[in-house]
Amino acid sequence: MTDESAVTAPSESARRQKTRERLIDAAYEVFSEHGLHAASIEMVAEAAGFSRGAFYSNFESKEELFFALAERENGLRLARLKLAVEAQHHVARPDVVPLNQATVETLVGAMLALQADDTRWFLVLGEFRLFAMRDQAVARRFTARQHEISVELAELITLAIASVGARFSLDPYIVAGIVSTTYETAMQQAILSGVDDADSAAHVIAMRTLPALIFRLIEPA
Repeated sequence: MTDESAVTAPSESARRQKTRERLIDAAYEVFSEHGLHAASIEMVAEAAGFSRGAFYSNFESKEELFFALAERENGLRLARLKLAVEAQHHVARPDVVPLNQATVETLVGAMLALQADDTRWFLVLGEFRLFAMRDQAVARRFTARQHEISVELAELITLAIASVGARFSLDPYIVAGIVSTTYETAMQQAILSGVDDADSAAHVIAMRTLPALIFRLIEPA
């Protein structure tokens, strides 16, 4: 390989990655504004500043684009949660701090504080979930990825609760499902209420139930 080709290959790869990122960014905007069903490939490509051909050079379909968007957004949320868990481990003093509901409330509040843009993602994800229910091939892939996310979430909340000297009395995977469902219910209530800042409202609603719920699902380690 010549020096010129060695430079060109990474450059082309970088350009392709930037193109994909712009398409994913555009998809997020278009999906959240118009809905997944109404959003066309042409609308996404135009919003990203590309042609239909450029879209198909990077993604096979609108569904494929959604999965790329989901991978990014879920990854960001899990990364934020991981940061919160790691920070908690640095300051935790389970030998000093009592294991009570107030301690769990502080822990849950720290986890929720780092989450952002959940309203928009909740709406897009909800639409795709309905779409997946009508397409078995998409449903299998969607369900498989949601399972992987639940496994990762279970690992993180297990580490988080260990920082206060506790462990779950149920399978952490089951607890992860309960936590996710409770938070999604809070998001739904916040959005339907019509408040301007649904993210903050959802956090308030979740804090009314999650700490007490989690406290009843843990025991001293």
